[in-house]
Parts: sequence; C-alpha cells; structure tokens
Amino acid sequence: MNSFLSWVGGKKALREEVVRRFPLRYDRYIEVFGGGGWVLFHKPPRRDFEVYNDRNGLLAGLYRCVREQPEALMDALRYALNSREDFGRIKTALAQDSPASEIQRAALFYQLIRYSYASGLKSFAAQPHDIRANFPLIEQAHRRLKDVVIEDQDFGLLIPHYDRPSALFYCDPPYHDTEGYYQNIGEDGSTETDHLRLRDALLAIQGKFLLSYNDDAFILGIFYGMMSGRRSS
Repeated sequence: MNSFLSWVGGKKALREEVVRRFPLRYDRYIEVFGGGGWVLFHKPPRRDFEVYNDRNGLLAGLYRCVREQPEALMDALRYALNSREDFGRIKTALAQDSPASEIQRAALFYQLIRYSYASGLKSFAAQPHDIRANFPLIEQAHRRLKDVVIEDQDFGLLIPHYDRPSALFYCDPPYHDTEGYYQNIGEDGSTETDHLRLRDALLAIQGKFLLSYNDDAFILGIFYGMMSGRRSS
C-alpha cells in the first residue's frame, strides 16, 4: 500500500528494491529513520513485531494520531484551506509550539507537509490540492499501523533497546551533505558525528541491518571496512 504522506528523502521509488533485500528470517522489524514510511507500508504485514521511529516529534505524533484517532484527525482537516496566508500561520504556530492538543498539532503538521513545496515544510507550494482526497489513505494507514510501535527516539537509544539476534533494522538516515534539509520544524538536523555514531551503533548489534546512503567519499570511508567484514543478509 502507499504511504499517507510524502517526505523529504522518501523511498517511494526504491521501496521494492529495499524490501527485496530483506533477509528471509527475522521476527522484529525496526525502521530507524521512518520519514514517510514508504518501506514500512510496502512491506507485507506479517507476524513480526514492527517499530516505526523518527526523531521529528511532530512527525511521530502525526503517526500516533493516524493510528489512534484517525476520525478526529480527519475532522480537524476537513475545512483546511490551501492558502499562503494559512500556510504562514501554521508555520508560526508550530514553531512556537502553540497548538493545544495532539490532534491540533498533527492536523497542522499534516497541512504543512501537504501544502509545502516538495514536502520541505519551508515554502508554500502554490499548487491545487484538496486535502480531503487524502482521507482514504489516512484510513488505510490507520489499519496498517494498528500494531506498529511508534517512537521518536535518537537512534543511539533506539537501536540497542530493540536489538535482538532476530531483529532487522532498516536505516535510511539523512545523507551526507544533505543534513540541512532536515533541520526544520520538529527536528534539529544531523551532523557528521551522527554518521559516525550510526556506524558504531550498527557495529554493536546482534541483529541484521539494511542501510541506504548516498555515494559519498566520507560515507564510503567510514563504512567500507565495516561492510567488507559484515554483510546485512
């Protein structure tokens, strides 16, 4: 099935290639940098324990509302206006953390994603879009997420917490030299130190991992020796 939202760096075009590389045997699946969740939603539901994580607390909160209160979320979105003025007010409200309830925050954040240019949250897209057309996707996502654990933890805490010999971690971190794209409402972005921390965290796991990255000299330099000594499947 499709994700209910688009997101910077989403794996919509590559989701089939990613899932094809999963190992045959695992009983817990952890999506460490969840974003738009394209791999999770494309992955066939099975009897494994599933975790969606994203460090952006607003994004994780939106997922929780879709899982727990989809009708209330859709009611809050029903009269949303696709306008530059409303877009500016939403950015200000979320930046100031002023919405009073979780549903209000989730509805405003969903509008910001849908009405921004390339889902980047920063500038108004000025494109026609009826947000009510997404309601069937929200309902489908609600059903898919009903047994998924939703977290908003730093990967350094999340990975050891869920690690088991039977675990599969899918990691699609912000790519090197693109970290600024993710420095936005709800998160602080990442640094080169975070790439090193991720490498060290994956070196220590008992389970398996699948890692998506850009073809970058820095990344190849820190991961090459690791990959030559250990394979993910």
